[in-house]
Amino acid sequence: METTLDKEELKIPDTLPLLPVRDVVVYPYMIIPLFVGREISISAVDWALSRDRLIFLATQKDISDEEPSMDDIYTVGTVAMIMRMLKLPDGRVKILVQGLAKGRITEFTGSKPFFSVRVERIVEPVPAEPSLETEAFLRTIKEQIARITSLGKSISSEVTVILENMQDPGSLADLIASNIGLKVEEAQQLLETVDPIERLKKVNEFLNKEIELLSMQARIQSAAKEEMGRTQREYFLREQLRAIQQELGETDARSEEMAELRKSIEDAKMPAAVEKEALKQLGRLEQMHPDAAEANMLRTYLDWLVELPWSKSTKDVLDIGRAREILDEDHYYLEKIKDRILEFLAVRKLKKKMKGPILCFVGPPGVGKTSLGKSIARAMGRKFLRISLGGVRDEAEMRGHRRTYVGALPGRIMQGLKQAGSNNPVFMLDEVDKLGSDFRGDPSSALLEILDPEQNHTFSDHYINLPFNLSNVMFIATANQIDPIPSALRDRMEVITLSGYTEEEKLQIAKRYLIPRQIQENGISDAILSFSDEAIKTIISKYTREAGLRNLEREIGAICRKVARKVAEGSKKRFTISSSMVAKFLGPPKFLREKEMECNEVGVATGLAWTPVGGEVLFVEATVMKGKGGLTLTGQLGDVMKESAQAALSYIRSKAAEFHLAEDFFTNLEVHVHVPAGAIPKDGPSAGITMATALVSALTRVPVRRDVAMTGEITLRGRVLPIGGLKEKMLAAIRAGITTIVIPEENRKDLEEIPKHILKKVRIVTAQSIDEVLKMTLEKYPPPPPAPSVTATRKPKAAARRAVPPPKVVS
Repeated sequence: METTLDKEELKIPDTLPLLPVRDVVVYPYMIIPLFVGREISISAVDWALSRDRLIFLATQKDISDEEPSMDDIYTVGTVAMIMRMLKLPDGRVKILVQGLAKGRITEFTGSKPFFSVRVERIVEPVPAEPSLETEAFLRTIKEQIARITSLGKSISSEVTVILENMQDPGSLADLIASNIGLKVEEAQQLLETVDPIERLKKVNEFLNKEIELLSMQARIQSAAKEEMGRTQREYFLREQLRAIQQELGETDARSEEMAELRKSIEDAKMPAAVEKEALKQLGRLEQMHPDAAEANMLRTYLDWLVELPWSKSTKDVLDIGRAREILDEDHYYLEKIKDRILEFLAVRKLKKKMKGPILCFVGPPGVGKTSLGKSIARAMGRKFLRISLGGVRDEAEMRGHRRTYVGALPGRIMQGLKQAGSNNPVFMLDEVDKLGSDFRGDPSSALLEILDPEQNHTFSDHYINLPFNLSNVMFIATANQIDPIPSALRDRMEVITLSGYTEEEKLQIAKRYLIPRQIQENGISDAILSFSDEAIKTIISKYTREAGLRNLEREIGAICRKVARKVAEGSKKRFTISSSMVAKFLGPPKFLREKEMECNEVGVATGLAWTPVGGEVLFVEATVMKGKGGLTLTGQLGDVMKESAQAALSYIRSKAAEFHLAEDFFTNLEVHVHVPAGAIPKDGPSAGITMATALVSALTRVPVRRDVAMTGEITLRGRVLPIGGLKEKMLAAIRAGITTIVIPEENRKDLEEIPKHILKKVRIVTAQSIDEVLKMTLEKYPPPPPAPSVTATRKPKAAARRAVPPPKVVS
């Protein structure tokens, strides 16, 4: 090998301006336009134009770098000449450059206002005579160029002609590299390869890779065209086959399928308008290609129309006596609800066509709301369906999605009716107070039409889009609270309240239902395990404190499991659970008698509260200490409860003389009111008289009777206003062992709804004013005046006392 230079040797100045280029690698003899926008690059171009028009082009490593440093630019580039320059209106410069020779940066001589570099020219070795290997490479590469051109690669005809006539390996490799669209890294790698034969080998590898990619692309396009042609050909062949079969009088499988679907539509006994629409859609389906996407959607729609129970219904069992037996067999007590069901059956027996009632059972968890719906369906001989609405936020869950959406389905109401197979089931909407709403709509608003007897005979589901008669369906909703249910929806339902159970009722329910069910579920029998009444009462009073029965059943199940284990281990003895044995199976009691109820205390009053899970006994504590006059309220009290405490204190201050208190007593005292169970938020006005009693007791030092509980709202005038949840509060008082309950006079009418066996357990006293409440709750009332002080200089005036009417004892 010998090295030679061009005849006209290029003279490279000592320093050249550097132009960093992005996204392109410039080769010798390559003519390319460049857009120059950066100030450093424009300065380099201007300097080159003012001298010998020579500039060094080097590619930067990161094309996104707006201000590359010396380390961010490849050192091998091309010495080029600026042939033409044009300034654009936006401030950029467009130049036309021609590569002259390869060069390598040996030194950066300056960076402002542009990069200036010293460049060493790279001289390629030239073989004395072309070898056979070189000739082979040249022919192979020219054939590859022809191949990629035939596969669709865009290469200009002028370049193709030049390639055919070119014999220099290095120049050929450079020309191909600049026209086949290599990546910057690959193109730079070729530029830095000095040996022409090595460069030609790398170009050969790149061409092989490009041929494989173009071949794969051609196969994919050919397969797509072939598939499209095959589908069209099948369509025409099917149409020809159908025409031939019609001429011969033969029917294909699709025709039989359409005939069966038509018969199913006729047998479904749809209303006339619905049947007309179904036959219309069937006609559309017959005209469609079976593989069309819309054909599958239309077939699914027709299947839904056929399977809905448009005219199928179950026959109601109208034997009132048998229905009463079934309801009594499944549920103990609940007389009000049983009477309502029997009334419905009686009216149905006398009047065949009537609109289904919309009942809403409201009560704490575990009182039997859901199971009551099953009993109603069994008593009436109807199918039973239940859907849970807790957490449902999408209106389409009720009304369905329109058929234009992919994967559309009818709403839960239509799905349930299809599942039941009749148009008059008992449909339970569980947890209706847990419905939510967001950007997808308000499901409670969708229930307005479903639960309105005046509208639901023409209910329209978005998917079905045809009227369906829901007036025969008996809807039953359940909820723990009535307040979260929107007023418009509440107005459409007949609300029936289920309160908690007394200890005697729980005892009977446990003996009749819970214990037999748990014995059966745990694989034992009555001959192995039995419970005494005292044991059940112990579990109820010391291991559960709830309005419902779920925890009671869990504790009974725990005992059954422990007995089942002993039986499985080989024990043959019979287990009779007594009161003393309960702690052995369930551990120490979970609920004990409150300390506040063991003796009369000053400043501690017993109130009654209502929660969504039943009634609760609430203790209000008040204490007085020296200070500068202030009221502190603790125990996570809500705004209404805080206002009740302030109203009670204001009443006491206005009647200070009657309580034998100095008129300015509050200026030297600090009053603190606390409601225990401080981690639980509390609110509501019904603790008003309880707070007033605790404050009066703390200020007058007269103890509060421990066996008396109270509930009622207080005003600034001392009046006692009515409250809600009376039955739940009474049950809570009975569970806690309270013997006397003080309630507002205006709640007397609510006692008519309280069962007599509950009223027999406690003494009910009504009160119109706080004086009547204090007379029942304090040990001494009116409170005695304080003992005269030895250092007193004069005797205080006796306060005028008004007569306090005796409390009214109801029971």
